[in-house]
Amino acid sequence: MKNINFILLALLLAACNQAQQATSPTAILVSDVNIIDVRNGKILENHQVMIDSGKIQGISQNIENTEGYQTKIQGKGKFMLPGLAEMHAHIPSPPTSNERTEDVLFLYLSNGITTIRGMLGHPSHLELREKAKNGDITSPRIFTSSPSLNGNTVTSKEEAISKVTAYQKAGYDFLKIHPGIQLEVFDQIVRTSNEVGIPFAGHVPVDVGIRHALKSKYASIDHVDGFLEGLVPETANVKPDQNGFFGYNFTPLADTTGIDELVQMSKENKVWIVPTQSLFTRWFAPTNGEELLAQPEMQYMTKETLDQWRTRKQQSTGPDTGFDADQWLQFDAIRRQLMKKLQDGGHGMLLGSDAPQLFNVPGFSIHHEIDAMEDAGLTPLEILQSGTINPAVYFGMDDQFGEIKEGLEADLIIVNANPLENLDALQEISGVMRQGKWYSKEAIDQRLREIAEKIKQK
Repeated sequence: MKNINFILLALLLAACNQAQQATSPTAILVSDVNIIDVRNGKILENHQVMIDSGKIQGISQNIENTEGYQTKIQGKGKFMLPGLAEMHAHIPSPPTSNERTEDVLFLYLSNGITTIRGMLGHPSHLELREKAKNGDITSPRIFTSSPSLNGNTVTSKEEAISKVTAYQKAGYDFLKIHPGIQLEVFDQIVRTSNEVGIPFAGHVPVDVGIRHALKSKYASIDHVDGFLEGLVPETANVKPDQNGFFGYNFTPLADTTGIDELVQMSKENKVWIVPTQSLFTRWFAPTNGEELLAQPEMQYMTKETLDQWRTRKQQSTGPDTGFDADQWLQFDAIRRQLMKKLQDGGHGMLLGSDAPQLFNVPGFSIHHEIDAMEDAGLTPLEILQSGTINPAVYFGMDDQFGEIKEGLEADLIIVNANPLENLDALQEISGVMRQGKWYSKEAIDQRLREIAEKIKQK
């Protein structure tokens, strides 16, 4: 009997040792964390998340052999959600130094942004994209547009065919459309992009107009560009090129009863919308530029950039520009109405702030954009979806990222409070994980201090 007991004990010990050895030395355990399901807003309370090899390997309520994990992250009382996507980002390009470029990429990551869609491409961004994919640099996942297609860079059908084909062969993820393109040239861009298989996104050139743009099936229209102009009745006999800043000059003429038609067209043609509303609440708005420049996040931008922002603010909304604060209120109300209706009845919304445009510091500006979307009437869940699952669906990669799910890439945020109750919780980050690598709040703050110090010394 003693021998049998001894054998059973030996077998039990061997099994325990084997179980401990089965846990990979690189595995990470996040314990007792509340997981936000961004598809439906439900919360899985006090769950254990196992991460290894850059992916979420398991999610369960209970787990044995926690001693086998060399790296443990305590999630008690905290909330886990997928990393955010900044769907209208800008990435530095030469002559900006590699060091500064990597600092900017970290600014995005430090705010829980694990995916960026670069909206003004450069050949160097193709290399950055691969380095980010391979984990050679600390960076969000990168998608990059082609260099700008605009009225100066593509002036004929032949040039449209040549450039679209070249950009597709070079490996850019999509084409960036800017203003100034003539209608027949735009239509050739669309035909060629469909032939070679590369999507296009961005602005709506005046000569194209919002209805033709929607029928042409943009992958996304950014800034809600062209929509306000599309609300101006033909009987107004306006000159389209006198529309001002995203239609601001036509504000008094806009007939908002036409919004539903444009929303329906967006849905029918599956056109995503990136509002970048923070541009219109910070840059082109009756805001005090000096107060914006005094915000703490400005310490991460160079003096040269801040001086440029100050000057351009004066040139856009200063006392000698004709900017009318009352007209802006009407302009802003129309934009917010468009955003709300596009959310409720359109194809879908994507989170993007257009950083680093005026007063929009990379990473930090996403929180201003979130505030603006909430002011437009979007719910916290809808806003979270616009920055998580929606971008994954947009890229056709919802089987790879965009939610907390077994088998998906371990790109996630842990925050100290529930963002479904208060979206400001997204600014109270406990840590960020990208490709399974954990960046604690302490490590993030240290790197931010280093970036600020470098700026100060210049």
